Amino acid sequence: MLPVIAIVGRPNVGKSTLFNRLTRSRDALVADFPGLTRDRHYGEGKVGDKPYLVIDTGGFEPIRTEGIVKEMTGQAQLAITEADAILFLVDARDGLTPQDLRIAQSLRQSGKKVYLVVNKAEGLSDVAKAEFFELALGEPHMISSAHGQGVRALMDMVLEPFETEEELEAEKDLQHKIKVAIAGRPNAGKSTLINALIGEERLIAFDMPGTTRDAIEVEFNYKDQDYTLIDTAGLRRKGKVFETVEKFSVIKTLQAIENANVVVLLLDAHAGIAEQDANIAGYILESGRALVVAVNKWDDLGDYERQRVKEELERKLHFLRWAKILYISALHRRGLGQLLEAVNAAHRAAFVKLSTPKLTRSLIEAVTRQPPPRAGGGRPKMRYVHQGGMNPPVIVVHGNALRDVPESYRRYLEGWFRDQFNLSGTPLRIEFRTNKNPYAKNE
Repeated sequence: MLPVIAIVGRPNVGKSTLFNRLTRSRDALVADFPGLTRDRHYGEGKVGDKPYLVIDTGGFEPIRTEGIVKEMTGQAQLAITEADAILFLVDARDGLTPQDLRIAQSLRQSGKKVYLVVNKAEGLSDVAKAEFFELALGEPHMISSAHGQGVRALMDMVLEPFETEEELEAEKDLQHKIKVAIAGRPNAGKSTLINALIGEERLIAFDMPGTTRDAIEVEFNYKDQDYTLIDTAGLRRKGKVFETVEKFSVIKTLQAIENANVVVLLLDAHAGIAEQDANIAGYILESGRALVVAVNKWDDLGDYERQRVKEELERKLHFLRWAKILYISALHRRGLGQLLEAVNAAHRAAFVKLSTPKLTRSLIEAVTRQPPPRAGGGRPKMRYVHQGGMNPPVIVVHGNALRDVPESYRRYLEGWFRDQFNLSGTPLRIEFRTNKNPYAKNE
């Protein structure tokens, strides 16, 4: 197994900046104020021939035991439990603080291998690390996560006891993982749903909108199928995106949708179907991702409220009739098996391989049942069809005068192919290509 390296420390010492450097990414949000990272954030990295997993954590504040800060500290403590080695970051510019002393005491009690890392040390002499010997965690290692100074030497030392990539190759798991993004408005229950699926309080579920700001990836297995569950920040209307951090979070959510195989659009049954839900659904449709719609908090509604929600779904999300709609309770873990079965079905539909002969026979039957309407002096002629792509499936129809095929007939063919090949749960793209006339230049 890959070694797990946890980055811990008080807020705003540069943990997320170091995480981004170790993973060679910008997956962790970075801004110049404390408390930005709240959940555990996982990434992969490699130094030389030594691969590893690294965990970015929220600020570790053992003395504060209320509200969101308590949850952040709990996440950091869980990361410490999971880790094989810990990078304890302190700030060379701020010097030793009482909070650093409290964190050091907690880390000594963990029994884990701890490396004391003095960050933001660019331009400073070794004198700057002298006061950190008081933490009794051994030799302080001076680095600059922003500039990369000293990071390679640090990681070479941290990874020295662990296996190389070749030694880990034998245990490689080749099973395909389904990447599932959980998207929706703030406070719809996205983090609660992931915690319910994996049976662990991995993500902070707090009764306050906007708790999740990063897109957090969680590995999960169900009935021998591997998944990567992506918890995303809630998407608000543009007029309500005030903080720079929230703007970053929206980008992370949209990127998560783009990178997913299947998106679960989580709706809050109590809040009803809002315009923003339709906007998110529209973006998922435009991105071509397979989709399952899950209406959460369903068990608390009476018959009248349930009927109202169903009517709203039909009216506001009518363009998603191809998507499976499920009614669940993440908090009480109801309907989760059906949800994963729908995700699997949507994934199969998105990556289906369709043979040209079967598609062409199906097209001939569709045209026989309902020919395309006449346009100008004649009727468009459809000759044959083939698959042009997957995720979403693209069906390319070849023939003559296909530029004149109306949108209504495109929708007819889309519904026809969807029914014939069981393509429920995924968008379907129909493209028309008119054959070139070889005599056009001579006319």
